[in-house]
Amino acid sequence: MKIGFFFWPFSVDLTETMAQNADTYGYDMIGIADTPGNAMDPWVAATLVARITKTARISICVSNFITCLPAVSAAAIASLDLLAPGRAVLGVGAGHSGTKNIGAGKSTAGEMAEQITLTRKLLRGEPVTTGDATAHMPWVKHPAKVFMASSHPLGLKAAGRTADGVFINYGIQPEHVAQSEQLVAEGLQAAGRPPGDAEIWQIAAMDCTPDGDDARRQIGAILAFVSGYIIGGKDPLTRGVPPDLREPMLELMRGYSTRPGAQNIQLVNDLGLTDYLSRRFAVCGTPDECFQQATAAKAAGVQRLMFTVSVAVDPAEAVRRFGEDVLPRLRKLDRPPSGHIVSA
Repeated sequence: MKIGFFFWPFSVDLTETMAQNADTYGYDMIGIADTPGNAMDPWVAATLVARITKTARISICVSNFITCLPAVSAAAIASLDLLAPGRAVLGVGAGHSGTKNIGAGKSTAGEMAEQITLTRKLLRGEPVTTGDATAHMPWVKHPAKVFMASSHPLGLKAAGRTADGVFINYGIQPEHVAQSEQLVAEGLQAAGRPPGDAEIWQIAAMDCTPDGDDARRQIGAILAFVSGYIIGGKDPLTRGVPPDLREPMLELMRGYSTRPGAQNIQLVNDLGLTDYLSRRFAVCGTPDECFQQATAAKAAGVQRLMFTVSVAVDPAEAVRRFGEDVLPRLRKLDRPPSGHIVSA
């Protein structure tokens, strides 16, 4: 199972520490969120990460085409790829805190599919005409991957049709993994693409600390936020929420903030949603508890797991602790038994 993490770059020091942790502990991917007002500019942070890391892939996780047009996004990720050849990934979504915090709207699934197709052409060095203008980037050395972030059926199918990969935020329990990945598979099939042609990363919140109670107290700060991606303005019952939690989830959607903090923790707790949301969307607690939960996600079919540690008790410490105490144990699960010969 591949493991990555993404974070809000609150400061230069944190960004540099996260980059060092990514390579030191062997994480497969490090992502930088695009969340205006909550953190630094993602491209400045990604440049810092690219200068420090040597092995981890680097993703913008995620931006959008409302505040950063396709041609601008393509130029930015291609520039990042010059600093980290073959390791740059552009993650784009419909827009959440990245647009809401500045009063902008969202993209539809159809718009995103069209814009991803355009962006991928630009990254291959092809000229693209839009309106009266033609965009062209003949200087591109390597076509960086473009991933679509989605939680909804139309978006997941669109990702399967058009993107190099998908960041899925729908839950890491078996039924949620199966449902979301099936929708991507339907998109692949509709486009005549082979199964597995889109690289899938499942997203979960993570906090790993010796005091598991601290992690569980803090995790509500991000649980409300990630729930907002999934539910949005839709009926929670159509997003896999049990009937008895429909009304609390609707209340959560009315009251949560895209600038998460104590208010979201209190709201999740007051509505009695902490246990449910933690099971569905999080890996948190002591290292032993995190190992058990990550192992359960693997058993549920998760092949690549991307953690958001944005508002963990201590994001850098959570990444270090998981990397030191949990990741080696997960890697060991993937190794063949001693003496077992793997055929070429």
